[in-house]
Amino acid sequence: MGHQAEYRAAVAGKRRGNKINLTKGARGTSLGIVRRPLIAAAILFATSLWSSQSHAQAGGPFGALAGAWHGGGSVTLDDGSSERIRCRATYAPAGPSMEMTLTCASDAYKFNLEGRVMAEAGGAVSGSWSESSRNISGSLRGRGGNGSFEVVASTAGFNASIALATRGARQSISMRADSQFRNANITLSR
Repeated sequence: MGHQAEYRAAVAGKRRGNKINLTKGARGTSLGIVRRPLIAAAILFATSLWSSQSHAQAGGPFGALAGAWHGGGSVTLDDGSSERIRCRATYAPAGPSMEMTLTCASDAYKFNLEGRVMAEAGGAVSGSWSESSRNISGSLRGRGGNGSFEVVASTAGFNASIALATRGARQSISMRADSQFRNANITLSR
């Protein structure tokens, strides 16, 4: 019977005979033990806040996008049919510029979009893009910052509006096109 009581006490984080007194002073007593983790947590929080702010500054206007993302959504094709798609994206910001890839696929449809975007004065962005499965490329122009952008991807005979919004670890991408596919709605997470 004594072993069961010790086992239960060990599982509960207590040892038989140990008493916790939270009313003692801070020097080496229980209250001091409680304060140390709180101070450590406050330092860790302040460090992570500083780190995320400096990361966003180091990444410039594209800092909130940095890293690998994955998720899915749907694509509506030019014949009106709709399919579920799985997607992954990678964003590599470097100051005022960023390289990105977005690959999405369903059972019958796939696209692989790559781009390089540069931030300009006043929140404007411009750049270039290519889609390897259809061997097309063109230019990007738009506006945005802090993880939210609206751009138009253009080439001869093709225009697509792309809206991207990032909030924490979630990102939504909406594309509207005038050919190939009508639209795509994608939700990604880190």
